[in-house]
Amino acid sequence: MMTMDDGIIRLLPDFIANQIAAGEVIQRPASVVKELIENSVDAEASNIRVIIKDSGRSLIQVIDNGKGMSAYDARLSFERHATSKIHNAKDLFTLRTMGFRGEALASIAAVSQVELKTRREVDEIGTLVQISASKVEKQEIAVTNLGSSFSVKNLFYNVPARRKFLKSNEVEFKNILTEFEKVALVNYKIIFTLQHNNKEIISLPISNLKQRIASIVGKKITQYLLPIDINTAFTHIYGFISTPTSSKKRGALQFFFVNGRYVRNTCLHKAVVSAFEPFIPISEHPNYFIYIDIDPTSIDINIHPTKTEIKFENEQILFQVIFSAIKETLAVPSLEFDQENTIDIPVYIESNTQPNSPKIQIQSDYNPFKEKYMHRYLQTNCIEKPQFYLDNNLNNPITNCKNNHFDNKKIPYLQYKGNYLVIPLKSGLAFINKRRAHIRILFDNYMQKINFKKGISQRLLFPQIIHFTKKESIILPYILDDLNFVGFDLENLGDNVYSINGIPPELINIDIVAAIQEITDKISDTGCEIKEEIRGQLALILATKKAINYESSFSEEEIHILISSLFSSSSPNYTPDGKLIIFMFSEKKLNKQFA
Repeated sequence: MMTMDDGIIRLLPDFIANQIAAGEVIQRPASVVKELIENSVDAEASNIRVIIKDSGRSLIQVIDNGKGMSAYDARLSFERHATSKIHNAKDLFTLRTMGFRGEALASIAAVSQVELKTRREVDEIGTLVQISASKVEKQEIAVTNLGSSFSVKNLFYNVPARRKFLKSNEVEFKNILTEFEKVALVNYKIIFTLQHNNKEIISLPISNLKQRIASIVGKKITQYLLPIDINTAFTHIYGFISTPTSSKKRGALQFFFVNGRYVRNTCLHKAVVSAFEPFIPISEHPNYFIYIDIDPTSIDINIHPTKTEIKFENEQILFQVIFSAIKETLAVPSLEFDQENTIDIPVYIESNTQPNSPKIQIQSDYNPFKEKYMHRYLQTNCIEKPQFYLDNNLNNPITNCKNNHFDNKKIPYLQYKGNYLVIPLKSGLAFINKRRAHIRILFDNYMQKINFKKGISQRLLFPQIIHFTKKESIILPYILDDLNFVGFDLENLGDNVYSINGIPPELINIDIVAAIQEITDKISDTGCEIKEEIRGQLALILATKKAINYESSFSEEEIHILISSLFSSSSPNYTPDGKLIIFMFSEKKLNKQFA
């Protein structure tokens, strides 16, 4: 007879099983917001309020005017795999609701303190349920409004390791905004409000799709939106793509929704990108808001706990439909001309006068490899016979560069194809990437300005206006001081709109709006939390924007300054993002090639 002592496998206690399940579904405060809002949408609410405190650490509350629940359902909803959406296996393939697994509320209750107040329209009195760490602490009748109010307090209070790995408040609230926006973008017939630390952040009235997009990402985008709308035998695809001119290098707004749910799908994204390819540079990305209505039996969303991954039965057909729709829209753009901004085009008048051909003088005997021309080149570019040598440690070729007294000696160099400088060293040749060297020098300069708060600002005669999204406006206050330290003067005009009144003098020919947009996008995407990291990202973006192109030519004096400045840097061998600046080709390796 077998006893428990005979085996090593044990059934997990419910509270541990629930915590494990919570790890799949509830990864951060934004996960709670997503699940609760989706439940409210499924409950056919027309008004959904989200209240957040401390970026979801202290409180996440979602209040709706939906159908509500009976006392029995209110209690059962917190059990694992309890759902009103599925009655048999066939229902898995005909779903049009947001939630269906029956794991969300159980997972939330396993790692927080939850209070639910709910009432149906047919009931005169509602129900109150309180649960902490999966344990029901109270259930009683309560006076409450129609619908449901979920309050989630002290998330991960009983799993301190999970709580410790949460990001900063700014990053966590940005993630909450992302999930909030995904649901709001598709449910534009529902009123949404979002409040954070007693301050209303977003208020969205009932609207049409284009108005809802503008309310969330900014009104400026409406001038760039092109509608798409196509019906086929098996799908309806509609929404908006942006004009190619509004494509972005970073932070592109890219949304797919299938049957009212935000999804990710590589094939669909490829269809959009392929259609845009002839119209935008390879380094840029299009904005799009594409909505797909399709028979739920032809898709599978039950492949990931968060339900964002999706498979299609007829993926290639869908690819072609999306590709063709976007291609057609981009090929026949709708152009509107402002009468006041028309341009006079000069009329061509035929003339018998022929322009003179330019005279070109060719030196027929020129050969760059002849001794006299080589001597002239070396005399021009090297100035003197090499008289200094750098440290022969190949891993750190310029360790003792400051001892070489660059200011008193001309630095011998050769230029190769305008991209590289070649410098003779005692141990071989050093190849320097000019643009990367310039980025390193500019980066060090910007970091010094930020750290010592010594930036100079040049006032703009005509201030430029920049529009931010809600997410970008959250990041902005944390970099405003640093922008000011390098020479930017930004003024808040309200409603996420700023005026650029002054800029660093050296950026006078740069697209300043694009530069600031890239800074906020990159810091938002990378989720920088430490002030030094944020400053580093800011300095790197500005340095990259200002640095010379590979085609740029330098005078002899400029190259001398470039090399001297690089050798004076504390980190001359690599750019701030880890790209090689100096490559060493040793004399030993050279001799080996000719052995």
